[in-house]
Amino acid sequence: MTSTPTTSITGSRYLAEALQAGATTHVFMVPTVAVTALAEMDSLGIVGVMAHGEKAAAYMADGYARVKRSPGFCFAQTIGSANLAAGLRDAYMAGSPVVAITGGTSPQTRRKGVYQEIEDFPIYEALTKYNMQLDDVTRLPDLLRQTLREAMTGAPGPVHLELQGVVGTVLAGTLQLDEAGRAVMSEERYRVAPPFRVRPERAAIAEAAELLRRSQRPVVVAGGGVRMSGAQEQLAAFAEKAGVPVATSLNGKGTVDERAPYAVGVVGASSRKSANQTVGQADLVIFIGSRTGSQTTDGWRLPASGTQVIQIDIDPTQLGRNYPNAVSIQADAAEALEALTEAVSGVPDGRSVWLTEAAGYVTAWREQDAGLLGSTASPVRPERLCREITEFLPADGVLVVDTGHSGIWSASMIDLRPGQTFIRAGGSLGWALPASIGAKAAAGDRTVVCFTGDGGFYYHLSEVETAIRHGLAPIVVVNNNVSLSQDMKIFQSSWGGAGKITEAGDRMWRFTDVDLASVARQLGAWSVRVDDPADLAGALKEAQQAGRAAVLDVRTEAEALPAVPFGGRDFYAAADES
Repeated sequence: MTSTPTTSITGSRYLAEALQAGATTHVFMVPTVAVTALAEMDSLGIVGVMAHGEKAAAYMADGYARVKRSPGFCFAQTIGSANLAAGLRDAYMAGSPVVAITGGTSPQTRRKGVYQEIEDFPIYEALTKYNMQLDDVTRLPDLLRQTLREAMTGAPGPVHLELQGVVGTVLAGTLQLDEAGRAVMSEERYRVAPPFRVRPERAAIAEAAELLRRSQRPVVVAGGGVRMSGAQEQLAAFAEKAGVPVATSLNGKGTVDERAPYAVGVVGASSRKSANQTVGQADLVIFIGSRTGSQTTDGWRLPASGTQVIQIDIDPTQLGRNYPNAVSIQADAAEALEALTEAVSGVPDGRSVWLTEAAGYVTAWREQDAGLLGSTASPVRPERLCREITEFLPADGVLVVDTGHSGIWSASMIDLRPGQTFIRAGGSLGWALPASIGAKAAAGDRTVVCFTGDGGFYYHLSEVETAIRHGLAPIVVVNNNVSLSQDMKIFQSSWGGAGKITEAGDRMWRFTDVDLASVARQLGAWSVRVDDPADLAGALKEAQQAGRAAVLDVRTEAEALPAVPFGGRDFYAAADES
């Protein structure tokens, strides 16, 4: 009997070759961790992007993962591990397949007071789908593959692999690989989500189709799962054939053309009035790829209690989590939509009345806000800034949006269409700038626009230098009102009310007036300050042609606050309730 020939390979080389086999182009990290592996990756054409902070590196990997619908890798040594974990909150909430690889403790020195060492591993339990330690280099092949499977299957999400040794020294060891071992370094199925197109049960589809046939006022709420599935075309086909209006969650924004006749906008707490009106009047709501969380449902008030609900999700644990579903369907969004489209016979008699009503809500909303969208005021109105982004963003452009007011303005005032990609922060202010750098690494020649406020921009301002150093060129649009305006009412109320606030109270939400364009220029970016809305279109075009990261410091009105949508609660009142 002849033995199978094997070759000796270090853990560092194996990791590099596995990432190359998986079509990874960039990894994001803060030194010093897995340095030899990073050098091996460099030799294979994988770019190591060194960030100024671990949390920013995680955000970059998140932006990369969401745009590619593929794993995004971030690295940190032990001392930075907790910081990296903090950066996974948004990836976890958005269902983004980020792979965090960190250094860890060693059995020989654990709890002996090694320099900079604490036990960070448990921190990842609440922030990942899968949390594993690699103590023996011979386990690298199977544990790395399982880590990727966990990140990509079902509803995608972040995962963590801790390497033994403060800087991941376990990778210095060697393992023996035969030809079969090299062949499965990367499993092609797990490169792009979803790896498995789960098909719906026929009986469930038939039951859903019957409910839809009997419904007078149905509406779809499309979530981020529709984007992760790549089901935009299937969603449009279903809406047109069945005659159903479509609202989206904020994560699902742009999965339908927001100027299509059946599109009513983003629903919930960060939303368009027209979407909340439509869902509020519906007698059947079909949630697709949505976790039905508090933001999308405005605290589970939309749809109203007693409304029939059909829920479609690839993750069966989400089905019925927040509503007593009339029908629950475990399936990939694209597969479910194709099956539903086939099952419905067309637009039922009388449905046109409901479609006209929903379209009327949209028309009224557009007429109501037309003046703000076209405002010529200086400082610039945020609504006008949003209109300019809508008109500028190319058909295949990527829009990366921060949390807070950036997310609310985007939800209501920017129109998107399916060829474009929309990703946003779920709650971590400052996420958008680093995420846009990762998004640009994934997007290649596609235009990437980051929309953030000055409060969000300040969080990771230093990462402008990272973008310049690595030749990654997002266009960063800063809604600069020299304040954290979302906190204005809270502090005014606590310090005695508007007009009575003290200097100390003012400092809690107002910033020093800094020329952010000048700061960005010092960091190497192309930059411009914009005071006149008439200059916005030209500034965006110049930024696109700059050939490097660009920053638009747009001076906007601090007192301009988003309107509270119909059916929605005032943000500040809701904050007090919680």
